[in-house]
Amino acid sequence: MPENRPVRAPDLAAKKQNGEKIAMIAAYDVTMARLFDQAGIDVILVGDSLGMTILGYDTTIPVTLDAMVHHAGAVSRGTKRALVVADMPFLSYRITDSEAVRGAGRLIQEGGAAAVKLEGAGLVAGTVKRLVDCGIPVMAHLGLTPQSVHQLGGFRAQAKGANGAQQLLEDALALQEAGAFALVIECIPAELSRRVTAELRIPTIGIGAGPHCDGQVLVSYDMLGLYENPPSFVKQYAQLRSDITRAAKEYIDDVKSGR
Repeated sequence: MPENRPVRAPDLAAKKQNGEKIAMIAAYDVTMARLFDQAGIDVILVGDSLGMTILGYDTTIPVTLDAMVHHAGAVSRGTKRALVVADMPFLSYRITDSEAVRGAGRLIQEGGAAAVKLEGAGLVAGTVKRLVDCGIPVMAHLGLTPQSVHQLGGFRAQAKGANGAQQLLEDALALQEAGAFALVIECIPAELSRRVTAELRIPTIGIGAGPHCDGQVLVSYDMLGLYENPPSFVKQYAQLRSDITRAAKEYIDDVKSGR
């Protein structure tokens, strides 16, 4: 595809077919979105991880739909090429399909997102189908699903046993059948990621799931060294936390000294 043409959901399937890896990053504001977009990122996720990185919560659970719409709007205004995907927050899609459609519609209409992301499987597959039938592209998410952190017993690796691995594969196939255009798989064994990626027609995007996925996603605050305690699997490509602290101290010294 031409370098300056906007990335659309079907383009990710074409990248998988062509053996081209997909680069995805989570961002939350117009400035970061503009920088990542200009760098050539394929997908920007407006993640409900903003609960921790931006709002100071311990989990994603307190994040509201209004907050997601607000940040999706900021990111979409800073993006010209990348595909903008917005997380649907906790309980915004698990009560009724009608409520899910209304919430996803707000993220598209008000937030400017081009697609939404849902966590989980089972009944969620039916919701995915309903959204897709309404013309809303859906990215799915399996493995460690942060909105289920209390049910999972914390932020820990998933599907490590044979039964769990088989269930995850079956869930992935069901979400593909429901119409999801891509699947995020988080914190599962690398060999299982390889198997799921080989079985699916749609692309897989890993986070802490090894190198065998069709793409990778990281939280920008982790990748840039802004967040104090990133997950162990994160490669930090910069150390902006120390750079910003040093710059702030130099500014304070200049002000105090009258320079």
